[in-house]
Amino acid sequence: MKNILLITLGFGSALLFGFYPNNISKEQRENNVIAASEILTSKGENMKLGAFSVSLSVKNIETSKQFYENLGFTILAGDIEKKYLIMKNENSLIGLFEGMFENNILTFNPGWDENGNNIEPFNDIREIQSQLKSKGIKIDNEIDPATTGPASMMVTDPDGNVILFDQHR
Repeated sequence: MKNILLITLGFGSALLFGFYPNNISKEQRENNVIAASEILTSKGENMKLGAFSVSLSVKNIETSKQFYENLGFTILAGDIEKKYLIMKNENSLIGLFEGMFENNILTFNPGWDENGNNIEPFNDIREIQSQLKSKGIKIDNEIDPATTGPASMMVTDPDGNVILFDQHR
């Protein structure tokens, strides 16, 4: 019975993932390609947003730490006494933050890879801000373009999800 259930789930997944994309019209596929190609720097290249992580608002940092350790994550950075940890499993990063913000946040770190190492080349956060503004995206807390170095800004997607761009260098 268990094997039949697994085969059925596998077949259903294959149908869903194999069939659904083929039902998207040619016009819809072309529009998606156009939309993706518009996210370019002033040099005509894709923006380099850096390391990606999900920043989770947690109720209890100790409980969440234990849970994610059970999923194979290890502590990469942070301070449990200050109620935040950055945890890593292969290339996946999760930030655990107790009492620091209300909802979960998508986070990009321009200039860093997933190990916190500097990457070159990278797009400075001010260039990213300029490109987003040129596309009509509202910046929640704009960065002074005359500054250099570490800075952060946030945008909110159409569904209310907050995206943090947090540059540390």
